[in-house]
Amino acid sequence: MTASPSSSAQQARHVLANRLAELCRDAGLTGLGIARLCGWHPSKSSRIINARTPPSANDIRAWCQACGAEDQAEDLIASLRTVEDMWIGWRRMERSGLKRAQEARLPLYQRTRRFRSYSSWLVPGLIQTRGYTESVLRAVQRRRVEVDDVAEAVTARMERQAVLYEGGRRFAFLMEESVLRNGLGGADVLIEQLGHLLTVGSLPSVSLGIVPDRPGRTRMPVEGFWIFDAAQVNVELVSGYLTITQPSEVATYADTFAELADMAVYGPDSRTLITSAINSLG
Repeated sequence: MTASPSSSAQQARHVLANRLAELCRDAGLTGLGIARLCGWHPSKSSRIINARTPPSANDIRAWCQACGAEDQAEDLIASLRTVEDMWIGWRRMERSGLKRAQEARLPLYQRTRRFRSYSSWLVPGLIQTRGYTESVLRAVQRRRVEVDDVAEAVTARMERQAVLYEGGRRFAFLMEESVLRNGLGGADVLIEQLGHLLTVGSLPSVSLGIVPDRPGRTRMPVEGFWIFDAAQVNVELVSGYLTITQPSEVATYADTFAELADMAVYGPDSRTLITSAINSLG
């Protein structure tokens, strides 16, 4: 399991380690005893108990057998999978192609009622045009994915956009002004995308803010992130996909979003920036 920068993932790893340590104590065993019964080096048990090394599924089965708690193995393995899913490297997430990664997020979007998205480098996926999405996913595929299922992945992302037009949801999108001029896909693709922003920004359920490029700003750009209701944050980093569920950490991202939102312009002012970007390409 790759180490995650998220305190949510770290906390979950400690919870799993504590449960294994409790089984050990309940069985009257020490870490050394567990290691002897499992045929491990003594330091391995210590690393697992102190959450320095994550156990594998086979490690958990051996641990439970040594403690006489085989009936708890599958629940603990399920907890391990939950921890692993908090931080997923791109290689693991996209090993079978991009379509599956797009489809995997659909249930989250369907159950969310309040979306907040901040982007410092790309137009958010829910408000991308097909041409822009194809350019984004093609660039991703060329950089890190061997399987070429870009066409299918584009269709999956377009289908996910249906939530924009379903009732009972609110969307707040924030973008840095530089996103309007990133050149991805070429002039024609970007002009179409910017025109789409003007259309989407007029939807009653959508708030579209642009953080202007201007001197004296009080908050530096940060990594792009999504907040789903008040329950979960997802962050796309260079190395992988981070899921945050710890309330205090989610609140930190919500505070950051609010600060950036205060710096953004909306309505006629945001449309002026978008139109200016279109004219610069025309």
